[in-house]
Amino acid sequence: MIKVLVCHSPSPRLVLEEELELPPGSTIKDALQALTVLDASLFLDSQANHAELSTLKVGFASSIWSKPAPLNHVLRDQDRIEIVRPIKVDPKVARRERFKKQGSKGAGLFAKQRPGAKAGY
Repeated sequence: MIKVLVCHSPSPRLVLEEELELPPGSTIKDALQALTVLDASLFLDSQANHAELSTLKVGFASSIWSKPAPLNHVLRDQDRIEIVRPIKVDPKVARRERFKKQGSKGAGLFAKQRPGAKAGY
């Protein structure tokens, strides 16, 4: 038997974890089907007959130790499976918005200037 840890963060600052023991040769999909404590319906789509869990919902992704991995990836002992939720805001756009709000005077590399110095020095 191999031990794996399945992690999911349904909202910011909240991480749910479940440790599983699976037979050798199990995949990420097998691990997600074996979940008991975590609510797999948060991130998994079911087939019409609900007999077998098929894929992750749109926007969600699976990874092993922060490296993207498909659902058919074969697991090894002590793997950490992470199910990540879709991002709501592009990080570049969020940074630009924060910068607009703060203004250029109090942020960035040139926030502390000598009196009488030119801008950018």
